[in-house]
Amino acid sequence: MPEIIPGLEMTWPVVQTGEGNCGALGHIRFEDEDPLTSLRKVDVSRLVVVSNRVGVPDGSARAGGLEVAIRAALRRRGGIWFGWSGRIAEEPAPPRTIQQDNIAYVTVDLRKDDYEEFYNGFANRVLWPILHYRLDLAEFSRRDLGGYLRVNEFFARNLERLLTPDDTIWVHDYHLIPFAKALRDRGHKNRIGFFIHVPCPPPEILTALPNHERLIPTLGHFDLIGFQTETDASNFSRYLANECKLRRIGTDRFGTDRFAVNGRMVEIGVFPVGVETEAFSRLARRAIDSGFVREVIESLSGRDLIIGVDRLDYTKGIAERMSAYERFLTNFPDWRGKVTYIQITPRSRSSIPEYAAMARQVGEAVGRINGTFGEASWTPLRYINKAHNRTALAGLYRAARVALVTPLRDGMNLVAKEYVAAQNPDNPGVLILSRFAGAAHECTAALLVNPYDPEGVAIAIDRALAMPLSERRERHAHNYRVLIENDIRHWAERFLDRLDQTSAAADAPLFARSAGAR
Repeated sequence: MPEIIPGLEMTWPVVQTGEGNCGALGHIRFEDEDPLTSLRKVDVSRLVVVSNRVGVPDGSARAGGLEVAIRAALRRRGGIWFGWSGRIAEEPAPPRTIQQDNIAYVTVDLRKDDYEEFYNGFANRVLWPILHYRLDLAEFSRRDLGGYLRVNEFFARNLERLLTPDDTIWVHDYHLIPFAKALRDRGHKNRIGFFIHVPCPPPEILTALPNHERLIPTLGHFDLIGFQTETDASNFSRYLANECKLRRIGTDRFGTDRFAVNGRMVEIGVFPVGVETEAFSRLARRAIDSGFVREVIESLSGRDLIIGVDRLDYTKGIAERMSAYERFLTNFPDWRGKVTYIQITPRSRSSIPEYAAMARQVGEAVGRINGTFGEASWTPLRYINKAHNRTALAGLYRAARVALVTPLRDGMNLVAKEYVAAQNPDNPGVLILSRFAGAAHECTAALLVNPYDPEGVAIAIDRALAMPLSERRERHAHNYRVLIENDIRHWAERFLDRLDQTSAAADAPLFARSAGAR
């Protein structure tokens, strides 16, 4: 039996049949042919999404992020979502396929050594810390790099059975950096775009990655490479220019850098991820009246709510945030007994020693704060390791007077945007946001802070709690307008439309004259 990695469980529903049930969730049934062969028998251009994890529908209302964004794009265009099943097997079974509406979810298992080297090893112990500016936490081994490259080849080998020449392929995140090269080496000339959800550090940090010259330049096999912020895109463009000695062949009207790479044109663009702004706002309006949220609000006994929601990760700055809250209670004693801070932090990657140590550090800080400042009738800090669904979070966001979103480094951080979307515009809360989160480039009306400065964050908490209603409304209105202009629908379509244009530009005479420029 395959092993299922904790936190990556996939639900495989029973087949549902019957007239009028075309939208029901179930395995695809084909008669007298291989299901994967049948997936290739299409007459229209499809969107094929490739990511490490596949958001197979299971009926739960999980928090947003990649899954929500990708499913929205696939639902509009139709196509395939391909990736790892989250399962480990001694001998991986053939790809599993599940269909819902016009989306086919295709997943493959991994062997134990592949999982350890690709996922636990190179992706989590090397790429994740380096891309988040934490060189001190990177643990490189050539074996893990080999496993990382091997799994990308394995994914490409399984996906190519499903592809048609007209398919548009959209690859996601740092797990799959060499994926386009693996497909190109097999002769595929499809439009292939890549979007990285995490930060891209400057060349001075990227070059600290051993064998960076073997891995990072493989991104040049994509047609369009998308980043969250202009800083990220600029860092990567500098890497191509400085380390790969490539010459820019222009910047288009979208502000996209173009490089000639091995006779092809590669474009670098900025596409900040959004949220389903209006839909999440409606969800929050309903959720505030749910039994769960009412119970939480009643337990506050009229106190203001400060909320933080992050998975347990050293990039999120949770320990630093605890220090800032402790400083706030010390420096502003008038707020004691008048506020409650709820930090929701589902644990992740518990098998990695650094994460276990971090969990102990945060737990000790929680105990120290509550032991120092707590009263029999008041707990200053509630620390919760249980995950909550989107509905519960939406209601808690709407109820919170302040949101603390203070990562040390983050590609975007959709919690910040969801908090803004959830607010009551007549009486909104205040977002305190790290200037090192990608969301800070858009939510400029938040109180921007340096998460490494506990004194500064403490002052921001006091300011947020005391902020006049008129200023809260003005700040919220500004941030909400930005979210409306860049919600998930616009984000996905902007990227995919740009990918279509990028591929068309590759055939233009200008490109032919510029190809090969160094």
